[in-house]
Amino acid sequence: MQTSRADVADLIYFLAIARQRSFSRAAVEIGVSASALSHALKGLESRLGVRLLNRTTKSVTLTAAGEALAQSIGDPFEAIDTALDTLNRFRDTPSGRVRINAAVEAANLLLAPIIPAFMDRYPDVELDIVASNRLVDMTDAGFDAGIRYGGTVPEDMVSRRLSADIRWVVAAAPSYLERFGTPEHPDDLLNHRCISNRLGDDRVYRWELVRNGEAFQITVPTSVTVDQAETGLIAVLGGAGLMYFPEPLVEPYVKDGRLRLVLTEWAPLEDGFHIYYSSRRQLPTGLRLLIEFIREVRPLGL
Repeated sequence: MQTSRADVADLIYFLAIARQRSFSRAAVEIGVSASALSHALKGLESRLGVRLLNRTTKSVTLTAAGEALAQSIGDPFEAIDTALDTLNRFRDTPSGRVRINAAVEAANLLLAPIIPAFMDRYPDVELDIVASNRLVDMTDAGFDAGIRYGGTVPEDMVSRRLSADIRWVVAAAPSYLERFGTPEHPDDLLNHRCISNRLGDDRVYRWELVRNGEAFQITVPTSVTVDQAETGLIAVLGGAGLMYFPEPLVEPYVKDGRLRLVLTEWAPLEDGFHIYYSSRRQLPTGLRLLIEFIREVRPLGL
């Protein structure tokens, strides 16, 4: 016998009557009229071809068939109720895991600073952050979202800005500048040791410098190529050469004197960080809360 939607609804009504041993109390529990319950049970009994209830003016009792049916379906329906209650807890108390694939700079500058406060507010939400500059197919790799500079977000994704535009600067250690001099013009970079950064698609990043509408895209002479700016930063701090950085990454070292900025009048503003996710998937609650939290706290402005 194939079960219809009507059968499922009528079975729910039957279980309520079996629990309450009363049509009126079962009607209050479910939120329908007692006459609707009576009509539904008559229809269920007719379709099953067996009486489930003994009704008198004073009581409602289960027949042997009714007892057997209640015992058979009670546990499965209780399991469904438990599962739905669990879903309600997910809705009312945010929990679960959110998987993020983030550019390394985004992980360090945008996500890491907000994690303590986010954990305090949403202790049951687990953040699973994979920091990598290599572009991946997020859906195939099982990620809920990615974070990249705005200009590198895949076009078929929904995108939301998480930071203000970011200034890109050329920096070096004082020891390097004392040995090799300070470049005054982008062309001077051709005579310096430079550390290049490889993009997520394996292209080497060209340094873009702009002043008063005059723009340079320079393929600098490369002593070292790295795929993470943080690796290059360590080398630059040791005096290895010049490197092109997102300014928030080097700000602390400029403030304490370990790095100096050069060609500052040529430093361009570029797209800040954006979070992106598939338009074909429902946004998980934890991810929505993370986005709202970052936009509230604004660790890199907005």
